[in-house]
Amino acid sequence: MARQLRPCSGKVVAITGGARGIGRATAAALLAQGARVAIGDLDGELTGRVADELGAGAIGMALDVTSRDSFGAFLDRVERELGPLDVLVNNAGIAPVGEFARESDAVLARVLEVNVAGTARGCKLALERMLPRASGHIVNVSSGLGRTPSPGIVSYSASKHAIVGLTESLRIELEGTGVELHLILPNLIGTDMAAGVKGLRGVPMNTSEDVAAAIVNVLQTGRREAYVPRQLGWLITLEAVTPSPMVKRLRGLLGVDRMYMQVDALERAAYEARIAPAAAAGPADRAATVASAAASVADALRAGDAAGD
Repeated sequence: MARQLRPCSGKVVAITGGARGIGRATAAALLAQGARVAIGDLDGELTGRVADELGAGAIGMALDVTSRDSFGAFLDRVERELGPLDVLVNNAGIAPVGEFARESDAVLARVLEVNVAGTARGCKLALERMLPRASGHIVNVSSGLGRTPSPGIVSYSASKHAIVGLTESLRIELEGTGVELHLILPNLIGTDMAAGVKGLRGVPMNTSEDVAAAIVNVLQTGRREAYVPRQLGWLITLEAVTPSPMVKRLRGLLGVDRMYMQVDALERAAYEARIAPAAAAGPADRAATVASAAASVADALRAGDAAGD
């Protein structure tokens, strides 16, 4: 018997990291379902333009998930303009690549502050609004790397493991409250976060729209988690019960352990510059910042490139 789908129509949804990639695609998908959607992103001007492009039912504003004041003001405006918050999608995240031993402490701190503390902060602020009403949904976007290891992107992987632990632990804590937790675990997705990364051999790269569809699905069905693609979950489960020599051989065949160790530094430079802890704000500095980021990525990956020759 088919599970009856819960309607998204009329729901008030807030999405972090909503101006690009997965966040934007999710906003579009939920608007198509009749939801009212607010997108937040660091670039307030871009976020406003994207909200206008998304059309009726969407609003956009600047949001810094590392600031409780900014996050709180974002959700306050959502409720003031759209109504009581029904769904928070914690999507904002950054993914610097490079050899961990050569990564600066500032980069590590930034990854943990945005990806982990930002997600946890969003959960707390959403719960302040949802628990008194005994209803609501929090969707935390982790990654397949939250359940399987990958060299070359260690800090990001660690942050996504933390989001898995946060979500699963908080879900148990919230049993019986009426607030539901959902976990999304995508593979490498074709956004700017994947710039310069070749992906797995023989495995097509999924799109932001695929992840957006999974988010809509968990809200409609009440599913606790979803891998994108679904087969990724099977592979990770199989990996956990397979002898290490076989796992190592399979990862070698797929190219798992080289994905983030042999990226195109120049192709990735613009993304790395944008997410850097002290990224240049002015247009005049952009070229220098991008060049610096390219050099930093190339330097951090040099040991891995040499090992793969």
